[in-house]
Amino acid sequence: MAAITMRLPEARKPVGPSAPRGGEKHLVAPGDTITTDTGYMRGHGTYVDEEKLIASVAGAVERVNKLVCVKALKTRYNGEVGDIVVGRITEVQQKRWKVETNSRLDSVLLLSSVNLPGGELRRRSAEDELAMRDYLQEGDLISAEVQSVFSDGAVSLHTRSLKYGKLGQGVLVQVSPSLVKRQKTHFHDLPCGASVILGNNGFIWIYPTPEQKDEEAGGFTTNLEPVPLSDREVISRLRNCIVALVTQKLMLFDTSILYCYEASLPHQIKDILKPEVMEEIVLETRQRLLDLEG
Repeated sequence: MAAITMRLPEARKPVGPSAPRGGEKHLVAPGDTITTDTGYMRGHGTYVDEEKLIASVAGAVERVNKLVCVKALKTRYNGEVGDIVVGRITEVQQKRWKVETNSRLDSVLLLSSVNLPGGELRRRSAEDELAMRDYLQEGDLISAEVQSVFSDGAVSLHTRSLKYGKLGQGVLVQVSPSLVKRQKTHFHDLPCGASVILGNNGFIWIYPTPEQKDEEAGGFTTNLEPVPLSDREVISRLRNCIVALVTQKLMLFDTSILYCYEASLPHQIKDILKPEVMEEIVLETRQRLLDLEG
């Protein structure tokens, strides 16, 4: 018979400011007046009514010189050139794959935008087109980079670098894209023994750190060897830590994930998802990040 955990309700502890030092974010709800100054330009997430600039979405106000926009707290992914994304193949079409990337429209990965197995550089032939399902098929997960954005907002991807391509064994966590911090690199080998790909589209891939990089595979071979229990425990703990950070609305980047992982070590993996443990470890993570910035 399965054990059942029961907890009595308890009063929530007052939580300190979550924003980094240097000022709180200006949060608005739809219909809130952002400014009555007519010198500002209207950006995304705003509209003008009776010479007042009003928010059309719930989010944080961002100002760039005279341009004012509202970055929504919860939104679909809007692609930008150079973004790193994790996606799932949904359809194999003529000379292209359709990819689910958490955006409003399916993304496109062209046959001409992938490395051929072995890293060959040549024109794609009819034989390559017939073998497309051998490279990537429905359900496969890939890491890729945004090559261009079409006028309707759809995204075109490429996997020409050997660091991109088909993903092997690991765990996928889906979060809001607004919680993934933009950084120079989104591929991180964490010192705890696992690696993460923080997709700008809110898809996060956690996997065992490979012992050696296979540069000859061209991004299509996947390691299907059994993953040791110790690695699976590290991956499970990281996954629960990311869920805890997202629940408490803390930004995701390599340092915040590592601090949260270290704060969770005194607890069992399954206990991390208990609300009081979640609050405790995220509070410790937030404090360490503030001390780091101070």
